[in-house]
Amino acid sequence: MSRCPHRKPVPSSSPPLFSTTTTTHPPTMTAPEYPSATILPSTSTTSTTTTTTNININNTTPTYTPPLLTATPSKGHIHLIIGCNALASARCTRSLEVGALPTVIFPEALDSEEVHLGLKKRIEDGEVGFVNRGFEVTDLKTLGREEVEYFVDAVFVTAGFGGVDASMISKTCARLRIPVNVVDSTSLSTFTLLSTYSDGPLQIGITTSGMGCKLASRLRRTVASALPVGIGGACERLGGLRRRVIDEDLKKSSPLPLPSSFNSTSENEVVVERRPIEEEEEDDSTDQKSTFNALIQPDDLESQKSRRIRWLSQICEYWPLQKLVDLTEEDINNLFDEYSTSTSIPPTSSSHETETEKPKGTISLIGSGPGNPSLLTKASLDALLSADLILADKLVPSQILSLVPRRSTLFIARKFPGNAEAAQLELLEKGLEAIQRGQKVVRLKQGDPYIYGRGAEEYQWFEKMGVKIEVLPGITSALSAPLYAAIPPTHRAVADQILICTGTGRKGVPPDPPVYVKSQTTVFLMACHRLASLVDGLVKTKGWPEEVPCAVIERASCEDQRVVRSTLKNIVAAIEEVGSRPPGLFVVGWACKVLKKVDGAWSVEEGL
Repeated sequence: MSRCPHRKPVPSSSPPLFSTTTTTHPPTMTAPEYPSATILPSTSTTSTTTTTTNININNTTPTYTPPLLTATPSKGHIHLIIGCNALASARCTRSLEVGALPTVIFPEALDSEEVHLGLKKRIEDGEVGFVNRGFEVTDLKTLGREEVEYFVDAVFVTAGFGGVDASMISKTCARLRIPVNVVDSTSLSTFTLLSTYSDGPLQIGITTSGMGCKLASRLRRTVASALPVGIGGACERLGGLRRRVIDEDLKKSSPLPLPSSFNSTSENEVVVERRPIEEEEEDDSTDQKSTFNALIQPDDLESQKSRRIRWLSQICEYWPLQKLVDLTEEDINNLFDEYSTSTSIPPTSSSHETETEKPKGTISLIGSGPGNPSLLTKASLDALLSADLILADKLVPSQILSLVPRRSTLFIARKFPGNAEAAQLELLEKGLEAIQRGQKVVRLKQGDPYIYGRGAEEYQWFEKMGVKIEVLPGITSALSAPLYAAIPPTHRAVADQILICTGTGRKGVPPDPPVYVKSQTTVFLMACHRLASLVDGLVKTKGWPEEVPCAVIERASCEDQRVVRSTLKNIVAAIEEVGSRPPGLFVVGWACKVLKKVDGAWSVEEGL
């Protein structure tokens, strides 16, 4: 008996099937199996695991072959499920969740006790196709969709080895390039399903590559519990804003000439292909590019085309997750309106130089340290917890911002590319207005306010407005980041002096790099976005040998800290390979190899 079900309508927006490809060759040539997981970092600050990867540019062959994790859009796909047990029912449920159309095959009678009750009900309700006989090879080429010449899109063998020839099915599917999953046999499977968490468009999948599925479920629950409620909605709203920003940039760009031949979807609609800007080409599988924080000058018209997309990328990277979740549709519309109408943020009020009323509130300029909340000074933490308004730089880590009380107002500087000066003025004026209303204001900076933090400039600005400003020190990353990366800036017979430099001067002009001093450790702040030109200047004009060891330290003291160790010869290639994880700094000098040496062209260390 076979039934052609009256299928229920497929949802218009179905999540993709989250799977991991385990083999890229016939199943008889199985690659070694190793655990892998797609997970988010824990929010705990108690302990983390450090993973070190050494890269040898002369031999980049990996020591093992991990599976390729993929998310496959499956709306309307035909999933062939062989078996009638509880696993077959679960496979049908998962296929329906992602918009696929499952068809089950088994020879048992539908009223047999061997047929799972949930599966029987789905068949009777017409949700699942049913072929009441044993599997035949022709099923692979006849039960599928017309648009793919009736080949099925995926096969799940759930019946075990007693009822079907799983090895034959696996080999046939591999020959026909049909993905196949065989129960309890990774060697016969070309893909496996992940333990998944879904919240709207957000999906998180974890796999142990067949090593321990129950552990994968536990890890998935742990990760999901660490996420703020509503993060899926935030993904949807920010995705909508991204599309609007792209369309806005396209409208403001110069018109593209029509090619001699073009696609037309109707009499009044012409589709003209264009090359997307670089930021549009990124997807979920890539980290931030090494040029993520590259400066954009006001007269750099080519870079201005992508500045709003980069602004949105930096919001997603720097803002606390809870703040992103709390964004409403009105907030999204306001953000879009502000950045679609002008290239800079106008002052929020008229000039304050004529103000005669004495300010009533107070302001504290505090340093947040390198990022770990435990490194905040007590004075800074007390100021943060008692503030009415917190004006934060965009690079202040989310772990610090999460300490802000819900009763307080948090405003993050809108220093998107090309808009730094206007955003700085906006921040100062917001602070002054709050002080005049009698509020307690905290100006929150990363590291120490006076170490390349423009703290003294802000002190002078508020002093000119008649405001006395309290300044509280913070632990500068220039000294703490090397410590967390196992680099002693001074070491007997190696380094007896430290030089702290900036890689970015006023209006983005790079300062003159220092000359080579063998006994000196040099720390460059705000330099990773122009690492290539900085290294080139050090080697070619300042006498630095290419073999001098160095390190890029990113998100120092945070759980997702990363240290890339190399030499001046290879560090640029290393960062271009692994991408950017701001904020970061650059340390150069022979002290970089006192405690840890690099075996190969570079090494990458993840975590604390």
